[in-house]
Amino acid sequence: MGDAAILLETTDSDAVLALTARLEELRAAGEGPWRRVADVVPAARTVLLVADREIDLGELARQATAAAARETELPRAGGPASRAEEIEIPVVYDGADLDDVAAHTGLSIPEVIAAHTGTPWRVAFGGFAPGFGYLIGGDPRLQVPRRESPRTAVPAGSVALAGEYSAVYPRSSPGGWQLIGTTSTPMWDLDRDPPALLRPGSTVRFVQVAP
Repeated sequence: MGDAAILLETTDSDAVLALTARLEELRAAGEGPWRRVADVVPAARTVLLVADREIDLGELARQATAAAARETELPRAGGPASRAEEIEIPVVYDGADLDDVAAHTGLSIPEVIAAHTGTPWRVAFGGFAPGFGYLIGGDPRLQVPRRESPRTAVPAGSVALAGEYSAVYPRSSPGGWQLIGTTSTPMWDLDRDPPALLRPGSTVRFVQVAP
């Protein structure tokens, strides 16, 4: 990825989380090329290592590849380390697509809500907009397609589903996910340290609340 970054490809989101944790440990130790690594960026099936231009990219690639080869020895995303931080998000299940999700899944609306709240989710990676976390590991019955026609504006705080993921829109933006509820909990706040509420590896539980 140019002369100051490398991209590692993995098998799945769990492997991404495990590998990211290990690479962050190496970066924190700061030995060899790791002292020049500025950022570790997880995505759906990849991890990007961003460094400064003084780095020995070949040595970084060798060490990162060795870490990736040992990913099966690393704690998986459902292990104790990933449950160190658990975030509860209160949700009013009033989404515009709740009926459609029920139809897609063959569940009743109460069953959709029970499935969404009954299983802990994990933050796999961030993207799309600041504070937008892609959540994995929920009830597999909730896997639904994106809308055929995206909305030009999805309200901030909208709780949504698409494919294997759930997410909360941090701000008003276009979007094609299926909307099932809303939350007043801010996903992105510049006065908070760090600004993003949801960070890779964190566990999220959705809790139903009254309107």
